[in-house]
Amino acid sequence: MADKSPMSHDLARILRLEVPLIVQIAERRMPLSEVTALTHGSIIELPKQIDEELDVLVNNSRIGSGRAVKVGENFGVRMTQVGALTDRVAALGS
Repeated sequence: MADKSPMSHDLARILRLEVPLIVQIAERRMPLSEVTALTHGSIIELPKQIDEELDVLVNNSRIGSGRAVKVGENFGVRMTQVGALTDRVAALGS
């Protein structure tokens, strides 16, 4: 019986690594004066419609998009578009 090669063992270890996944609703620039004036209960209007897709990022690189869904009492994202595997792997190195 042949043992697994060291390369496949290394790949298995790499694939178990956890990476931060960010779901970005929107981005907005604000003057520092407005940021420092924020208080509990402040509302920040974002330049995105409620039904628009959310960006899914790994290492601050977009790997896909999806729609917000409710999962029990939590939020989730139903992926509607996922980039090519090579692009997703490349995002880990950027």
